[in-house]
Amino acid sequence: MTTHVSDSPANVVASRILGTGHYAPAQVVTNDDLAKKVDTSDEWITTRTGIKQRHFAAEGEASSDMAAAAGRAALAMAGLNVADLDMIIVGTVTPDHPIPGCAVHVQRKLGADDIPAFDIAAACAGFIYGMSIADQFIRGGSIRCILVIGVELLSRKMNWDDRTTCVLFGDGAGAVVLGPATRPVDGAPPVGILSSLIHTDGSLAGALNIPACGSAEPPVLEHLENKQDKVHMVGKDVFRTAVRNLTSCSAQALKASTLMSSDLDWVVAHQANMRIISQVSSRLGFPLEKFVINIDNYGNTSSASIPIALDEAVRDGRIQPGQTVLMCALGAGISWGAAVVRM
Repeated sequence: MTTHVSDSPANVVASRILGTGHYAPAQVVTNDDLAKKVDTSDEWITTRTGIKQRHFAAEGEASSDMAAAAGRAALAMAGLNVADLDMIIVGTVTPDHPIPGCAVHVQRKLGADDIPAFDIAAACAGFIYGMSIADQFIRGGSIRCILVIGVELLSRKMNWDDRTTCVLFGDGAGAVVLGPATRPVDGAPPVGILSSLIHTDGSLAGALNIPACGSAEPPVLEHLENKQDKVHMVGKDVFRTAVRNLTSCSAQALKASTLMSSDLDWVVAHQANMRIISQVSSRLGFPLEKFVINIDNYGNTSSASIPIALDEAVRDGRIQPGQTVLMCALGAGISWGAAVVRM
């Protein structure tokens, strides 16, 4: 996927993916491993979620370490150097510190110049949000090359007394390098991000959140003892909302691209739950075998799940240049979005 970023700004009509990358921590935690510390079993987890294992970060490993590793892999695939970057956007709800943002540490660890680097806290939808924002910068012509990363280190944000939630999440990072897509010639179909849509419904904020340790609920002893600094989720509400909103947003993104489900080659959906993915497949009328699925190996890595799955499918040859891919995700907020990309 080696390319360059020297196209004339006047000829830029969108952004395109120049390279992908991902990083997963070395420690693999199986369902049987979790069953030793939580009242659960491999059968219970697999039947309800499709998850068989997940990766947990090592002691001393931070979100920015994982993000930087994924970023380096994406730059290498694109045939670009850190010096080519004009901006870094990181989707995460598990930054290294409350301030500064995770992207600041990624910039430092990559050795990038004094380019803009900032975080987006849209949880599982963070990568879609980041890619949509990056696309607008590149379309505007002022920015040429942007590294968009989704990274989460949720193993340290789990309430291990809540077996319905703690078994879901894993750690990891995924990244893409975006650059300009120019006007097609000789009637060739356009490449790059054909459409992207993002939404938020704040009335559902309580369905998936970390209640304490912010300005509204400071980190006092009572909140820590009650695990209010860990992820809380109303699973039924999130499930219903995810199926409905992912389906509708995906359909809207297809219409905005003047495409139909039959025009797609692949769907890379947020890897939250196999039941959600199966229902989205049914409602879109797009076969499940054309969904890129790796939830069994990674669990829910939140904002990292789409770019990790995308990179795996690009590197193993499933996703080919010229193919059309739908991406969709929903997370805390409730925030969600979809994008249609021709590779």
